[in-house]
Amino acid sequence: MDNDIIIVGGGPAGLSFACSLASTGIPVTIIERQPSESLAEPAFDGRDIALTHLSVRILTELGIWERLPDDAVSPIREARVLNGDSPYNLTFDTMDESIDALGYLVSNHHIRKALFERAQDIDELELITEVGVSSVAPDEDGASVVLDDGRKLNASLIVAADSRFSETRRMLGISASMHDFGRVCIVCRMEHDQPNEGIAYECFHYGRTLAVLPLNDQQSSIVITAPMSERDSIMALSEDQFNLDVQTRFDDRFGNMRLVTERFPYPLVGVHANKFYATRFALIGDAAVGMHPVTAHGFNLGLSGQEILAKEVIRAANGGADIGDSELLKRYSNKHMRTTRPIYHGTNEIVKMFTDDRPATKLLRRWTLRLANNFPPIKHAIRNKLTESQNRGGIFPLLLR
Repeated sequence: MDNDIIIVGGGPAGLSFACSLASTGIPVTIIERQPSESLAEPAFDGRDIALTHLSVRILTELGIWERLPDDAVSPIREARVLNGDSPYNLTFDTMDESIDALGYLVSNHHIRKALFERAQDIDELELITEVGVSSVAPDEDGASVVLDDGRKLNASLIVAADSRFSETRRMLGISASMHDFGRVCIVCRMEHDQPNEGIAYECFHYGRTLAVLPLNDQQSSIVITAPMSERDSIMALSEDQFNLDVQTRFDDRFGNMRLVTERFPYPLVGVHANKFYATRFALIGDAAVGMHPVTAHGFNLGLSGQEILAKEVIRAANGGADIGDSELLKRYSNKHMRTTRPIYHGTNEIVKMFTDDRPATKLLRRWTLRLANNFPPIKHAIRNKLTESQNRGGIFPLLLR
């Protein structure tokens, strides 16, 4: 083989997987369409990532967490879910837990920059930029990719990490369930007069959803989801109009609110591949599962998924076995899918219920929040799933064998 592993896509999932293999000595090549300058200095894109405790543990083990600026990490102390125009809210906090926060908000561009910096320290890593993959050829004895410039690369294992609209996944013939929500997600940052006290708000208003997520320095990350038909009108609002609109929809909780960044619109499309592997190929990150952001699982699932695959690869390499073996890839796929499938479909059902404004569904929404709030086992289970505070073991024990 020319390479032991080829990763298609130099985003967070692809870079994380490369970093997970950093101490193994396995040669890895990343193929990425963007220029290296964009990877080294990623632009702010409006997206702030809610990281679970499991994700923090993974990023810490990979040497990423320590590279994040101190003021770039914002703890979420409490989360409140509101429905319609009702003042009643479902609340999650850390009162009876041995954790100091439910999770942590970090800007996407800070994470990407830290991952790229860490990847630059890996001697066995080659980064090929400004080129895509035009074809793939899986085979029992090896796999190959042909690049847009005509170069052919061979490997024992090829990993697709090239977005929820993965061309590699399509070329492999792996089908995927895709759900177009018909909605747009508009994200930005705003400052406000009153402190947020580390509280995250998810406001399921009728017709539109507003998330206000706590950042440092009396700022919040704003996430608006609305029908796609309203995208242009929201984006066309002047700053003053937009400020007043968000402030009003948030019931003036933080006093005056002001935009401090531009607004970024993203169409909402969920994707779940029907399997995460083919002969000598594996899917990770959004190429495997692309989530609706309402439950903040997307990035976290990408991190945990690449770790599952890395454990399998390291175990095989330590034992002198084939790192592209189909049984290995099947184990990864089955294990990751046991987590992703219920979360993916459960999230879609939550979105369906909380964007359905028919009278019967409004009543169901109210009773769902009250049941979750007043039945401790349900509330505890939801909190554990959202925080992933019951950390599973990392890859270090495998590397030390």
